[in-house]
Amino acid sequence: MPARDAETLLIDLDPAQREAVTITSGPLCILAGAGTGKTRVISRRVAYALATAVVRPRDVLVVTFTDKAAGEMRARLAGLGQQGVTAATFHAAALRQLRHFWPRVQGSDPPRILESKVPILAPLAAGLPGGYRYLAVRDLAAEIEWAKARRIGPTEYVAGASALARDEPLPLDLMAGLFRRYETALERAGLIDFEDMLARTIELIESDATVAAEIRDRYRWFSVDEYQDTNPLQASLLDAWLGGREDLAVVGDEDQTIYTFTGATSDYLTGFLAQYPSARLVTLETNFRSTPEVLGLANRVLVAGRSAPDERLPGLPARPAKHLVASLPGGPAPAIAEFPSDAAELAAMIRSVRTLARTGTPYGAMAVLVRTNAQLPPIESALGAAGIGFHVRGEGFFARPEVRRAIGVARSLVRTAGEAPLVERLAAAFERELGIRRDAAPEGEAGGERHAAVLTLLELASELARSDPSVGLAAFLAEVERRIALEAGGVPTGVELLTYHRAKGLEWEAVFLPALEEGTLPIRQASEPTELAEERRLLYVGITRARRHLWLSWATRRTGATGREGRRSRSRFLDGLVPLPAGRTRLDSVSAVPGLPAPRPSPARVDAGERSMLSNALRAWRTARARTDAVAPFIVFHDATIEAIAECRPRSIAELRRVPGIGPTKLDRYGEEIIGVVARDG
Repeated sequence: MPARDAETLLIDLDPAQREAVTITSGPLCILAGAGTGKTRVISRRVAYALATAVVRPRDVLVVTFTDKAAGEMRARLAGLGQQGVTAATFHAAALRQLRHFWPRVQGSDPPRILESKVPILAPLAAGLPGGYRYLAVRDLAAEIEWAKARRIGPTEYVAGASALARDEPLPLDLMAGLFRRYETALERAGLIDFEDMLARTIELIESDATVAAEIRDRYRWFSVDEYQDTNPLQASLLDAWLGGREDLAVVGDEDQTIYTFTGATSDYLTGFLAQYPSARLVTLETNFRSTPEVLGLANRVLVAGRSAPDERLPGLPARPAKHLVASLPGGPAPAIAEFPSDAAELAAMIRSVRTLARTGTPYGAMAVLVRTNAQLPPIESALGAAGIGFHVRGEGFFARPEVRRAIGVARSLVRTAGEAPLVERLAAAFERELGIRRDAAPEGEAGGERHAAVLTLLELASELARSDPSVGLAAFLAEVERRIALEAGGVPTGVELLTYHRAKGLEWEAVFLPALEEGTLPIRQASEPTELAEERRLLYVGITRARRHLWLSWATRRTGATGREGRRSRSRFLDGLVPLPAGRTRLDSVSAVPGLPAPRPSPARVDAGERSMLSNALRAWRTARARTDAVAPFIVFHDATIEAIAECRPRSIAELRRVPGIGPTKLDRYGEEIIGVVARDG
């Protein structure tokens, strides 16, 4: 692009964006709040520097957080008429340099890259003492990755993990020994892992002046995205590339720091001005994604986090919270609701999904975010029963290694005789073969997630047993296979299901955030101030994914793996955010507050006692009908659908049609019978 056309790059930018784009030299820190157009700013800044001849394309290295982001950056630059710029992750850039310089310096081919730590760690983990051999290998791999990202080796591990109050999967001495054996196994096999790739590149630059000079001559102008998620190993590589120079621009948002469990830290972002005293600072606060109503809630979450004394490091003063400003017109207020049970919450959420679809929001423009993917199966089941397409972004629940292994244990029981009820038989097998006990969750977050995932299979068995106390292993495995197929065969244009962590950087027209309860968000394992602060940031990230419609909910009772309901309380992060109607001390349903399009009027709501009586009558009808049809009761209707019918108490086919989980086929097959049960017992 000729220099005279450079000004066209600034036409559609707001003042803060324009300022950031036109600062093309020296250290620069861009604090970019959610939805403030940071990708546009980064690409325009690169294009502007090239168009004004500040740098050449070959001089530029744009570092992104993911390969996908790197590809998007290259595409944007190409669309701006700029070619030849390198956009890559730290790992991709390091690998290219390692392959180029290693043969020259070492006189041999570069080491082979270990694609996964599992083949090396699995046999080592099998030799661990006692119940530790049941630990998921990927939890051990994650701990090694954390240590290497922090530049902590096996020798320093015990001291390093202790100093940082690390929630390790193994006792420190056992973990250090495993780490040491892993490193030895790598060396013997002539392999390096992804963290070593960065470390070896740093060593090449620091130990060979010729290599350092060539790399620094090649790259003179740096831009780093998602700087709040930089870890010490990446920061060291960046320093080696820079070699004391200061043509560096970093872009990030401290309030979206949600990957500290991988070794990342926002300290490099918040300490940038101290490291580079001559740095310029630009703050982007105009949000181009969300309505004022969504941003108002997001801003209140940040303000509450800044002022909460238990979520700041002792002795640090409160920091002013950023204030996102909407550029879009107003929209509906966020829906914030309490429900008496998880089944009622699911039923209401399905109703709102359908309402949004009827009023013009495509299913593919909606997302449900959860804290852990062990929360996904009930949502998948409810959407499937309602005939609503969905797909799981990232790793699905049934693809998790611990879930696959637990299913394998269940399948092995087919070959053995057993008199115990299904749930007890599975629970005993999971404890015997996997070391998973219902009443003994591990302390660490990774171990806790693994434990919760296996217990979710027990919850599924409990759901079947509630429908039919005589249900057997064959019916359980058939339902598992059905759900595996449902999850794997997701509809690309359906509702997206994913965790908060995977939602980072994405956006949807409507976002649902269910199960905002103590023990879930914040997760049970979060107890330290810094851990609680990160949990709050997850909520902030979730809220700011929504463009227009936002739903937040929790249940006061939730069914666990034992089949019994347990009491729940709403997340502390909602304190001060939930508007209560005058004279009310609690929210009974989504209709208690303004929010998403209200459910269509009609089905009368009933109190808890009446709902329970009708629910029992419907369950009895379901059991009888299932025997007549020679199918499992859940094939007739899932528990969530039964509860939704009991809550809505439909008196006609037209009213029944609006109940979540009632599709055309089931309406034709069971509709008149259900209306009869409601008329008799409702």
